[in-house]
Amino acid sequence: MKRWQKLTAVILLSWLAACAPAVPAPQAALRVCADPNNLPFSNQAREGFENRLAAMLADAMGEKLEFTWWAQRRGFIRNTLAAGRCDVVIGVPAGYGLALTTRPYYRSSYVFVYRKDRRYQLHALDDPRLASLKIGVHVLGNDNPPPAMLLARRGIVDNVTGYSIYGDYRYPDPPAALVDAVARGDIDVAIAWGPLAGYVAQRAAPPPLEVVPVDEPADATWPMRFSIAMGVRKNDRELKQRLDAILQERRPQIEALLRQYGVPMVTAASLSRTVGALP
Repeated sequence: MKRWQKLTAVILLSWLAACAPAVPAPQAALRVCADPNNLPFSNQAREGFENRLAAMLADAMGEKLEFTWWAQRRGFIRNTLAAGRCDVVIGVPAGYGLALTTRPYYRSSYVFVYRKDRRYQLHALDDPRLASLKIGVHVLGNDNPPPAMLLARRGIVDNVTGYSIYGDYRYPDPPAALVDAVARGDIDVAIAWGPLAGYVAQRAAPPPLEVVPVDEPADATWPMRFSIAMGVRKNDRELKQRLDAILQERRPQIEALLRQYGVPMVTAASLSRTVGALP
Protein backbone atom coordinates (compact mmCIF):
# COMPACT_ATOMS: atom_id res chain seq x y z
CA MET A 1 0.00 0.00 0.00
CA LYS A 2 1.32 3.39 -1.00
CA ARG A 3 2.02 6.05 1.60
CA TRP A 4 -0.93 8.23 0.53
CA GLN A 5 -3.25 5.20 0.77
CA LYS A 6 -2.08 4.45 4.31
CA LEU A 7 -2.60 8.06 5.30
CA THR A 8 -6.10 8.06 3.81
CA ALA A 9 -6.95 4.86 5.69
CA VAL A 10 -5.76 6.32 9.01
CA ILE A 11 -7.80 9.50 8.47
CA LEU A 12 -10.89 7.48 7.50
CA LEU A 13 -10.64 5.22 10.52
CA SER A 14 -10.15 8.22 12.79
CA TRP A 15 -13.21 9.90 11.27
CA LEU A 16 -15.34 6.76 11.69
CA ALA A 17 -14.26 6.43 15.32
CA ALA A 18 -15.17 10.05 16.00
CA CYS A 19 -18.59 9.67 14.36
CA ALA A 20 -19.46 6.34 15.99
CA PRO A 21 -22.02 6.62 18.83
CA ALA A 22 -20.41 6.56 22.24
CA VAL A 23 -20.95 3.30 24.14
CA PRO A 24 -21.94 4.20 27.70
CA ALA A 25 -19.92 2.66 30.48
CA PRO A 26 -21.82 -0.07 32.33
CA GLN A 27 -23.76 1.42 35.25
CA ALA A 28 -22.61 0.21 38.65
CA ALA A 29 -25.15 -1.86 40.54
CA LEU A 30 -26.19 -2.08 44.17
CA ARG A 31 -26.61 -5.84 44.58
CA VAL A 32 -28.95 -6.66 47.45
CA CYS A 33 -29.48 -10.07 49.08
CA ALA A 34 -33.19 -10.52 49.86
CA ASP A 35 -35.90 -13.03 50.67
CA PRO A 36 -38.43 -13.46 47.81
CA ASN A 37 -41.42 -14.17 50.09
CA ASN A 38 -41.25 -12.42 53.44
CA LEU A 39 -43.37 -9.29 53.81
CA PRO A 40 -43.18 -6.75 55.34
CA PHE A 41 -39.44 -7.04 54.75
CA SER A 42 -39.11 -8.12 51.12
CA ASN A 43 -40.65 -10.11 48.33
CA GLN A 44 -39.98 -10.73 44.66
CA ALA A 45 -42.58 -8.12 43.68
CA ARG A 46 -40.46 -5.57 45.62
CA GLU A 47 -43.35 -4.66 47.93
CA GLY A 48 -41.50 -4.79 51.27
CA PHE A 49 -39.96 -1.89 53.15
CA GLU A 50 -36.49 -3.39 52.67
CA ASN A 51 -37.12 -3.44 48.89
CA ARG A 52 -38.15 0.20 48.99
CA LEU A 53 -35.23 1.14 51.20
CA ALA A 54 -32.87 -0.62 48.79
CA ALA A 55 -34.34 1.45 45.94
CA MET A 56 -33.77 4.61 48.00
CA LEU A 57 -30.14 3.65 48.54
CA ALA A 58 -29.53 2.84 44.88
CA ASP A 59 -31.04 6.16 43.85
CA ALA A 60 -28.83 8.05 46.30
CA MET A 61 -25.76 6.20 45.00
CA GLY A 62 -26.66 6.72 41.34
CA GLU A 63 -26.58 2.96 40.76
CA LYS A 64 -29.06 0.47 39.37
CA LEU A 65 -30.64 -1.95 41.81
CA GLU A 66 -30.29 -5.72 41.50
CA PHE A 67 -31.69 -8.34 43.89
CA THR A 68 -30.36 -11.81 44.60
CA TRP A 69 -33.31 -13.83 45.87
CA TRP A 70 -32.70 -16.47 48.53
CA ALA A 71 -34.93 -17.74 51.33
CA GLN A 72 -33.78 -16.14 54.57
CA ARG A 73 -33.09 -19.18 56.69
CA ARG A 74 -30.03 -21.15 57.76
CA GLY A 75 -27.22 -20.61 55.27
CA PHE A 76 -28.63 -17.34 53.92
CA ILE A 77 -25.46 -15.29 54.49
CA ARG A 78 -23.19 -18.14 53.40
CA ASN A 79 -25.04 -18.60 50.12
CA THR A 80 -25.52 -14.92 49.28
CA LEU A 81 -23.26 -12.28 50.82
CA ALA A 82 -20.30 -14.54 51.64
CA ALA A 83 -20.56 -16.26 48.25
CA GLY A 84 -20.27 -12.93 46.43
CA ARG A 85 -23.71 -13.19 44.83
CA CYS A 86 -24.69 -9.80 46.31
CA ASP A 87 -23.13 -7.05 48.39
CA VAL A 88 -25.56 -5.93 51.11
CA VAL A 89 -28.26 -7.40 53.35
CA ILE A 90 -30.77 -4.69 54.26
CA GLY A 91 -31.80 -6.02 57.70
CA VAL A 92 -29.43 -7.66 60.23
CA PRO A 93 -28.93 -7.08 63.97
CA ALA A 94 -26.36 -4.35 64.67
CA GLY A 95 -23.02 -5.99 65.40
CA TYR A 96 -24.04 -9.21 63.61
CA GLY A 97 -21.04 -11.52 63.65
CA LEU A 98 -21.29 -12.78 60.06
CA ALA A 99 -21.05 -9.34 58.46
CA LEU A 100 -19.70 -5.82 58.83
CA THR A 101 -22.70 -3.79 59.93
CA THR A 102 -23.68 -0.20 59.25
CA ARG A 103 -25.09 2.26 61.74
CA PRO A 104 -28.55 1.07 62.89
CA TYR A 105 -31.47 2.58 61.02
CA TYR A 106 -34.22 1.46 63.43
CA ARG A 107 -34.73 -0.27 66.75
CA SER A 108 -37.72 -2.48 67.46
CA SER A 109 -39.00 -5.01 69.97
CA TYR A 110 -40.81 -8.28 70.29
CA VAL A 111 -44.47 -7.50 70.92
CA PHE A 112 -47.64 -9.01 72.31
CA VAL A 113 -50.44 -9.27 69.74
CA TYR A 114 -54.03 -9.87 70.84
CA ARG A 115 -57.55 -8.81 69.92
CA LYS A 116 -58.37 -5.34 71.20
CA ASP A 117 -61.74 -6.48 72.47
CA ARG A 118 -59.97 -8.86 74.89
CA ARG A 119 -58.46 -5.83 76.73
CA TYR A 120 -55.58 -7.91 78.12
CA GLN A 121 -53.19 -4.96 78.47
CA LEU A 122 -50.24 -7.33 78.56
CA HIS A 123 -46.79 -5.83 78.99
CA ALA A 124 -44.51 -8.38 80.67
CA LEU A 125 -43.61 -12.04 80.36
CA ASP A 126 -44.11 -12.40 84.12
CA ASP A 127 -47.83 -11.58 83.86
CA PRO A 128 -49.56 -14.51 85.65
CA ARG A 129 -52.27 -14.69 82.98
CA LEU A 130 -49.74 -16.08 80.50
CA ALA A 131 -49.88 -19.39 82.37
CA SER A 132 -53.43 -19.99 81.14
CA LEU A 133 -53.79 -18.06 77.88
CA LYS A 134 -53.22 -19.85 74.57
CA ILE A 135 -49.91 -18.41 73.34
CA GLY A 136 -48.26 -18.62 69.94
CA VAL A 137 -44.55 -18.06 69.25
CA HIS A 138 -42.16 -18.57 66.38
CA VAL A 139 -39.83 -21.55 66.68
CA LEU A 140 -36.70 -22.66 64.87
CA GLY A 141 -35.79 -25.89 66.60
CA ASN A 142 -32.95 -26.09 69.10
CA ASP A 143 -32.07 -22.40 68.74
CA ASN A 144 -35.43 -20.74 69.25
CA PRO A 145 -36.14 -16.97 69.27
CA PRO A 146 -36.10 -15.15 72.66
CA PRO A 147 -39.86 -15.35 73.45
CA ALA A 148 -39.93 -19.15 73.25
CA MET A 149 -36.81 -19.47 75.40
CA LEU A 150 -38.00 -17.03 78.07
CA LEU A 151 -41.45 -18.61 78.30
CA ALA A 152 -39.87 -22.05 78.72
CA ARG A 153 -37.64 -20.70 81.50
CA ARG A 154 -40.83 -19.64 83.30
CA GLY A 155 -42.37 -23.07 82.89
CA ILE A 156 -44.91 -21.82 80.36
CA VAL A 157 -44.83 -24.65 77.86
CA ASP A 158 -48.04 -26.70 77.75
CA ASN A 159 -50.21 -23.79 76.58
CA VAL A 160 -47.73 -22.62 73.93
CA THR A 161 -48.07 -23.41 70.23
CA GLY A 162 -45.00 -23.11 68.03
CA TYR A 163 -45.24 -21.70 64.50
CA SER A 164 -42.30 -22.28 62.18
CA ILE A 165 -40.58 -19.00 61.39
CA TYR A 166 -39.77 -20.46 57.97
CA GLY A 167 -43.26 -21.71 57.16
CA ASP A 168 -44.47 -23.12 53.88
CA TYR A 169 -43.10 -21.18 50.90
CA ARG A 170 -46.00 -22.32 48.73
CA TYR A 171 -47.99 -19.58 50.45
CA PRO A 172 -47.32 -15.82 50.69
CA ASP A 173 -45.32 -14.51 53.65
CA PRO A 174 -45.19 -17.72 55.74
CA PRO A 175 -44.06 -16.11 59.05
CA ALA A 176 -47.28 -14.05 59.13
CA ALA A 177 -49.23 -17.23 60.01
CA LEU A 178 -48.44 -16.58 63.70
CA VAL A 179 -50.25 -13.23 63.77
CA ASP A 180 -53.02 -14.50 61.49
CA ALA A 181 -53.72 -17.18 64.12
CA VAL A 182 -54.63 -14.44 66.62
CA ALA A 183 -57.05 -12.83 64.18
CA ARG A 184 -58.70 -16.21 63.54
CA GLY A 185 -58.99 -16.97 67.26
CA ASP A 186 -56.76 -20.05 67.14
CA ILE A 187 -54.64 -18.54 69.92
CA ASP A 188 -55.27 -15.78 72.47
CA VAL A 189 -51.96 -13.96 72.14
CA ALA A 190 -48.89 -14.09 69.93
CA ILE A 191 -45.43 -12.91 70.85
CA ALA A 192 -43.84 -11.85 67.58
CA TRP A 193 -41.09 -9.63 66.17
CA GLY A 194 -42.48 -6.10 66.03
CA PRO A 195 -42.12 -5.23 62.32
CA LEU A 196 -43.93 -8.40 61.27
CA ALA A 197 -46.66 -7.99 63.89
CA GLY A 198 -47.26 -4.30 63.20
CA TYR A 199 -47.56 -4.86 59.46
CA VAL A 200 -49.95 -7.83 59.69
CA ALA A 201 -52.05 -6.22 62.43
CA GLN A 202 -52.72 -3.05 60.47
CA ARG A 203 -53.99 -5.14 57.54
CA ALA A 204 -55.98 -7.71 59.53
CA ALA A 205 -59.72 -8.00 59.08
CA PRO A 206 -61.90 -7.04 62.09
CA PRO A 207 -61.74 -7.40 65.01
CA PRO A 208 -58.73 -5.06 65.30
CA LEU A 209 -55.53 -6.30 66.90
CA GLU A 210 -53.49 -4.66 69.68
CA VAL A 211 -49.71 -4.53 69.29
CA VAL A 212 -47.80 -3.85 72.54
CA PRO A 213 -44.00 -4.03 73.03
CA VAL A 214 -42.86 -6.63 75.56
CA ASP A 215 -41.08 -5.13 78.56
CA GLU A 216 -37.44 -6.17 78.78
CA PRO A 217 -37.40 -8.94 81.43
CA ALA A 218 -35.06 -8.81 84.40
CA ASP A 219 -33.48 -12.11 83.33
CA ALA A 220 -32.78 -10.86 79.82
CA THR A 221 -30.34 -13.55 78.82
CA TRP A 222 -32.09 -13.18 75.49
CA PRO A 223 -32.95 -9.54 74.69
CA MET A 224 -36.40 -8.60 73.48
CA ARG A 225 -35.39 -5.54 71.46
CA PHE A 226 -32.77 -5.11 68.78
CA SER A 227 -31.17 -2.37 66.76
CA ILE A 228 -31.30 -3.23 63.07
CA ALA A 229 -28.58 -2.30 60.59
CA MET A 230 -27.38 -3.39 57.15
CA GLY A 231 -24.67 -5.97 56.59
CA VAL A 232 -21.86 -6.03 54.03
CA ARG A 233 -18.83 -8.28 53.68
CA LYS A 234 -16.35 -7.75 56.50
CA ASN A 235 -13.69 -6.30 54.21
CA ASP A 236 -16.04 -3.93 52.37
CA ARG A 237 -15.51 -0.83 54.49
CA GLU A 238 -15.97 1.50 51.54
CA LEU A 239 -19.54 0.29 50.93
CA LYS A 240 -20.29 0.45 54.65
CA GLN A 241 -19.17 4.08 54.78
CA ARG A 242 -21.27 4.99 51.75
CA LEU A 243 -24.33 3.34 53.28
CA ASP A 244 -23.72 5.00 56.66
CA ALA A 245 -23.69 8.42 55.02
CA ILE A 246 -26.96 7.78 53.17
CA LEU A 247 -28.65 6.35 56.27
CA GLN A 248 -27.80 9.54 58.13
CA GLU A 249 -28.81 11.83 55.26
CA ARG A 250 -32.11 10.05 54.52
CA ARG A 251 -33.11 9.37 58.13
CA PRO A 252 -36.44 11.30 57.99
CA GLN A 253 -37.52 9.47 54.82
CA ILE A 254 -36.50 6.11 56.28
CA GLU A 255 -38.45 6.68 59.49
CA ALA A 256 -41.51 7.74 57.46
CA LEU A 257 -41.21 4.52 55.42
CA LEU A 258 -41.05 2.38 58.56
CA ARG A 259 -44.11 4.11 60.03
CA GLN A 260 -45.98 3.46 56.81
CA TYR A 261 -45.35 -0.27 57.28
CA GLY A 262 -46.43 -0.21 60.94
CA VAL A 263 -42.99 -0.94 62.40
CA PRO A 264 -43.07 -0.41 66.20
CA MET A 265 -39.94 1.61 66.93
CA VAL A 266 -38.39 1.94 70.39
CA THR A 267 -35.40 3.81 71.71
CA ALA A 268 -32.46 2.41 73.61
CA ALA A 269 -33.24 4.60 76.62
CA SER A 270 -36.92 3.76 77.07
CA LEU A 271 -39.50 1.30 75.84
CA SER A 272 -42.94 2.76 75.24
CA ARG A 273 -45.66 0.59 76.71
CA THR A 274 -48.06 1.02 73.82
CA VAL A 275 -47.79 1.51 70.12
CA GLY A 276 -49.70 4.47 68.74
CA ALA A 277 -52.29 4.20 66.02
CA LEU A 278 -50.79 2.61 62.96
CA PRO A 279 -51.15 4.54 59.70
